[in-house]
Amino acid sequence: MSPEVVVDLFRQAQYLIVVIVVAIIGPGLIVGLVVAIFQAATQINEQTLSFLPRLIATLLTMSFAGHWILQELMDLTTDIFTRIPILIG
Repeated sequence: MSPEVVVDLFRQAQYLIVVIVVAIIGPGLIVGLVVAIFQAATQINEQTLSFLPRLIATLLTMSFAGHWILQELMDLTTDIFTRIPILIG
């Protein structure tokens, strides 16, 4: 197995991790920003007001994108396992 192949597999896995993290964390960040702007405009400084909407947004995102995330992880794993005979031989 050449170093280029290892680097390519690592690049694919790292790219998938970044995409999945952005898909899960992105909506929570957007909701947090909206809540922070609302808190700044109304001068409400309640910590739980910012936590609960972000938690709900993250959970909803995970429930809606869960199938896609699992499919992407399975595709990468299947690709790695189908490449094993080529990499060894």
